[in-house]
Amino acid sequence: MSSSRIDTIRQSQKVPLFIDGEFVDSATSEWIELNNPATQEVIAQVPVATDEEMQRAVESAKAAFKSWRDVPTVERVRYLFKYQTLLKERQEDIAKVLSEETGKTFADAMGDVWRGIEVVEHGCGMTTHMMGETAENVARNIDTHSYVHPIGVCAGITPFNFPAMIPLWMYPLAVACGNSFILKPSEQDPLTPVMLTELFAEAGFPKGLLQLIHGDKRQVDAILDHPDVKAVSFVGSVPVAEHVYRRGTDNLKRVQAMAGAKNHMIVMPDADKDQVVSSLVGSSCGAAGQRCMAISVAVLVGESTRDWVEDIKNALADIRPGAPGDEGAAYGPLINKKSRDRVRDLIKGAAGEGADVLLDGSDCTVEGYPDGNWIGPTLFDNVTTDMKIYQEEIFGPALCVMHVDTLEEAIELVNANPYGNGTSIFTKSGAAARKYQYETEVGQVGINLPIPVPAPFFSFTGSKNSFFGDLHAYGKQAVRFYTETKTVISRWPEDDVPSGPNMTISMR
Repeated sequence: MSSSRIDTIRQSQKVPLFIDGEFVDSATSEWIELNNPATQEVIAQVPVATDEEMQRAVESAKAAFKSWRDVPTVERVRYLFKYQTLLKERQEDIAKVLSEETGKTFADAMGDVWRGIEVVEHGCGMTTHMMGETAENVARNIDTHSYVHPIGVCAGITPFNFPAMIPLWMYPLAVACGNSFILKPSEQDPLTPVMLTELFAEAGFPKGLLQLIHGDKRQVDAILDHPDVKAVSFVGSVPVAEHVYRRGTDNLKRVQAMAGAKNHMIVMPDADKDQVVSSLVGSSCGAAGQRCMAISVAVLVGESTRDWVEDIKNALADIRPGAPGDEGAAYGPLINKKSRDRVRDLIKGAAGEGADVLLDGSDCTVEGYPDGNWIGPTLFDNVTTDMKIYQEEIFGPALCVMHVDTLEEAIELVNANPYGNGTSIFTKSGAAARKYQYETEVGQVGINLPIPVPAPFFSFTGSKNSFFGDLHAYGKQAVRFYTETKTVISRWPEDDVPSGPNMTISMR
C-alpha cells in the first residue's frame, strides 16, 4: 500500500507543508533539492517556508491548543492508540520511503520506524503519567493537591539520521500531554515526516494539533523567536544545539537540545572476544556511523587485548556498504556529498597525525552506483587524544582504537572527553562493571552491549556537551518537559458541610 501524499510528491516533485490540518503547496520562491544519497537522483524539491506560512502555522497551533487542552487525557490517548495502530500497519511503507531518501538499508529503516512506534506506545499510557499528587491534612483541615497541565504550543527540530524515530520522540508525547506541536524536520529527508503527518491526520486528531514546516536556519530561528512557542525540542550537531539552546532560552523558552557524541567502548581483558568484535563492527558502522550513539572509540585495556586489533580489522573488512535494495549490504551511503567529503578529509589527515590507518574506506566504490556517497569501513589504531579523528565526531563508518593499561586509565580518558552521550564496557567482572558505571561521567552506560539506548519508559539521558537543558527526551522527563505543575492548597471549614440528601451520581 503506497502513500497517496508520497505519490503526489513524486508527480509534482514538490514537498508540501502541513498547516491547519491540510497539506498545502508553499508560496515560497526558494527550494532545496532533495537527492537520493546512492544515486544523486533528484527526488523532490523542499520548500523554504515563508514568514507568512510560519505565522499561520503558529496561529493554527495556538488555536488548536485552546480546545485540545480541555479534552480529557483518556480521550486524547484514544487518538494515540489509533495512530500507533496505523504506524504498525504502514511500517514497511514508511521504511521504504525512509530507505530511499536516507540511503539506509531496509532493515535499518524498519528499526528506525519501530523505535519511534515504541515511544508512541509509551505515550498511550499518558493517563497515568498525567496524574498529580495529593496529601491530606498538611495542616489542620488543609489539603494539598498538585495537577499536571499542558503548556501550549511546542516545537521540534529534528535531524536527518532518524527521520521517523526522533520526530516520534517528540510530538506524540507533547500532544498526548495536551499541547499542540510544530515539527520542522531536516530538509535532507522530509518525506518520512510527511508520511508520519499523513497518518496522524488519518488517525482523526483535530486539525491544527500538528503543523509540518520545512526550511533551513531561518525557519529554526523563527520558531526560537516566536513568543507563542513555549518549548523546543532539538536533536543535531553540537554547534547548532548550542545555538538552539542559547537563542531559545534567551527568549525564555524551555529547550532540550540533544547534540553530538564521542562514545567509547571499554574492552577488558576478560571480555568475550567474539562478542566484542561483533559489537564493535555493528555499533561503529551501522547506519554508516551516522548516529549519535555509535561507538566510535574502542579502548582496549591491558597488553593481552592488543592482539585483538587484527580480529577487529578482519571483521570490519568483511562488511561493505550498498544501496538500499542490496540485502547483503551492512549499511548504506552517507547522507550527502558534503558529509562524505568531510569524512574523507578526516581519514586522509589521520596518518599525518600519527595514527595507524589499518583500513581506509575513503575511496570506496559500489558497483552500479558510481555517484553514491560511499565510505568503506575504516579502522584507526594507536589513536591519541590530540588527534582530530578523536576530537571530532566523525559521523561515518570509522572506528578509532586506543590502548590503556588499566580500567582507571580508561575511566579517566572517558571522563576527560567533553561529550557524554553513551559508553559501554565489556567484561565478565561484576566489580569492574560496577566501578565503571558508577565512576563514568556519561549519561548512558551499557554493560556488555554496545549501544545503551534506553527503552521509551526511561529517558534518553545524554550529558556534558551532548545535551543542553534540564529535562531529557521521552520517558517521564519528557512528560515533565511538556507540562506544568499547578499546586492547590485548600481548606473547607466543617461548618460549611451541607445537610440533606444528594441524589446526583453523574460524573459528567
